[in-house]
Order: sequence, then C-alpha cells, then structure tokens
Amino acid sequence: MPPVRVLIVDDSAVVRKLLCEALANNAAVTVAGTASNGTIALAKIPQLNPDVITLDIEMPGLNGIQTLVEIRKLYPKLPVIMCSTLTERGAAITLEALSAGASDYVTKPSNSESLRSALEQLRQELVAKILGLTNRFTPAVSLLARAPLKKKPSGQPIGILAIGASTGGPNALGEVIPHLPADFPVPVVIVQHMPPVFTRLLADRLNSCSPLSVREGEAGKLLEPGQVWIAPGNYHMTVARRGTAAVLNLNQEPPENSCRPAVDVLFRSVAQTYGASVLAVVMTGMGSDGARGALHIRDGGGGILVQDEATSIVWGMPGSVVEAGVVDKICPLTEISQEIVRRVAFSRTRVSGVTAAQPI
Repeated sequence: MPPVRVLIVDDSAVVRKLLCEALANNAAVTVAGTASNGTIALAKIPQLNPDVITLDIEMPGLNGIQTLVEIRKLYPKLPVIMCSTLTERGAAITLEALSAGASDYVTKPSNSESLRSALEQLRQELVAKILGLTNRFTPAVSLLARAPLKKKPSGQPIGILAIGASTGGPNALGEVIPHLPADFPVPVVIVQHMPPVFTRLLADRLNSCSPLSVREGEAGKLLEPGQVWIAPGNYHMTVARRGTAAVLNLNQEPPENSCRPAVDVLFRSVAQTYGASVLAVVMTGMGSDGARGALHIRDGGGGILVQDEATSIVWGMPGSVVEAGVVDKICPLTEISQEIVRRVAFSRTRVSGVTAAQPI
C-alpha cells in the first residue's frame, strides 16, 4: 500500500519544517509538498493530489477557516487536520474550524516544551490521526473477549446518560445534546478527548444552543436531572455515591488508552455507581477507548448505543464496542438523540410511580 500523501500548509517556515520532521522516517506517511498560505495550497491540491492536509489556522491572505471553506467546496471528503495553538483564541478558532468541516486537529508545541519531547509528541499524535482518517490505522490486537449479553433487569429506570467521543465528537455532540429536551429527566456525563481550554469552550458552545445546562465538570458537583457535564481536559472524570445522591469527582491518575480524560474511566464509575440504570453512548472516535468500560456497563445490566460507521468520522471507538459484542443498537448520528429520549422515557414510564433512579 502506498504511503499517505500529506500537504502541509503553514505560513511559518519553522512550523513547516517541524511538521515535515514529525512525519519523516515513517514508511506509512510521506510529505507530498508544502504551502505557505491558503491560496498556494488551493493551487497545489490538484497538482499533488494529497490524501490529507494539515492546515494552519492563522495565516495572511486566506486564513485557515477561509481556506477550509474553499477546500470543502471542491473536495468535500478530503481529510483536513487543523494545526492550533493551545490558547483560548486557538481553541475557539479550532472549534469554529471543526464546525466548518475540519476532520480533526493537533496542537502546536508550546515554547515551554523541549524541542525533542515536543517533536515526539507531535509525531505520535499527528501520524496516528493521519492514518486513522485515511483508514490506514492498524489497531492493536483486541484483548476484549466477547461477552454474552446480559438481559437488563425489567422495570429498572435509566438514571444517567454517559457519552464518549473523540475524533469528530464536537460536531457529533452538537447534533445530539441540543436535541435533548429541556425536561430531560436524568443527568448527562461526557468524555470528549480534548485538551484543557478546549473542553470548557466546547461546553460553552453546546450550552449556548441547548435547552439543557452544559458545563465543564467540577469536583463535588451533585448530579441532577437536566445537567450536562463535560470532563475537563487533562482530568479523568468519575461519578461516586454520596448517600442517596451521586457527585462528580476529578483526578489526574495516569492516562488510559493514552487519554486523560478517558471514556473507560468514566464508564467504569457510572457502572459501579448506577448499575443497571446506565445508558451509555459511544460516538465517533479513533482507537478503542470506551470498549472496556462498555463491558463493565453491560456486566451491570446497563444499555449501550453506538454511532454507525457511515456517519462517524472515524469508527474506531464505536467499532471496538461493536466488536466486543455488547451493543444494544447501532444508530445513525441523526437518530441518536431520539433513541436516547425514547429509551429514557420508556424505562421510566413502564414502572408506575417511578420518578428517579438512585445510585446503587
């Protein structure tokens, strides 16, 4: 199989060199060319026929967003990875780029990092995303044993909704969360793989267009109906019992699946705290984070939905849950919110007098 051809677009010669070095010495990837601005990039695409584009956000002339809009008009399926700074402005523009059709993003190394460690981190992250977006990523051999589906105990109302997502997740969440009704009767906890600042701005963006309250997770907060909590970047988020209630906890224990926050960590905690009252959803994302946690939820009698392959940017995470054999239903993105609402409502009305599900 020929290597993935990458076009690097950045107005900084230093960053172009850094990105070229990050992709060097990898037989699966080759730099097809570089461009110093959006106009040159648009001219080079038909000449170089790249498989992936890395695109700087802030450039003179056509900026990254404007260039992305033009790319999407001409090449709607060409993967584009935005290169962002780890700042509030960089995060805000990156979310705008994702809404405009960017496939994913990487953050540029900061001046505080050593060049060697920054280059290695960028190499690992960028190569994985390039290969994932072009279906060249070879996942590790699955250690998940197929588990027999356990029947959910009849009459058990759903008491919490837990969602995991990664690549393509911000847009997928933007399709699901705003369509949950204002009287949604259970709390929602979410892990979206993103760094600090990005998760807070994502919560703000979803809050502005949702009938529910969407906030970044805070330690000690009580879980109440109609609240949506997104795990902060660089922190695992868990739920735990406090008397008859449940609260959020945050920690910086080691990453799992190379992620912090990790979906598996959240899913394990909701399974332990809520048992059969969990409804989990795994959406678009690279890798297999969430699959082991889904096994815990299934073992506890909870339900699991996943996004289908056709509407996922990358079907790694939902696909790994399907492979584990613990999925109740596979849904197109546009049908996930209505399936959630239907299942929650049905679980809570089939038992007369049920008003809330308590943590176990």
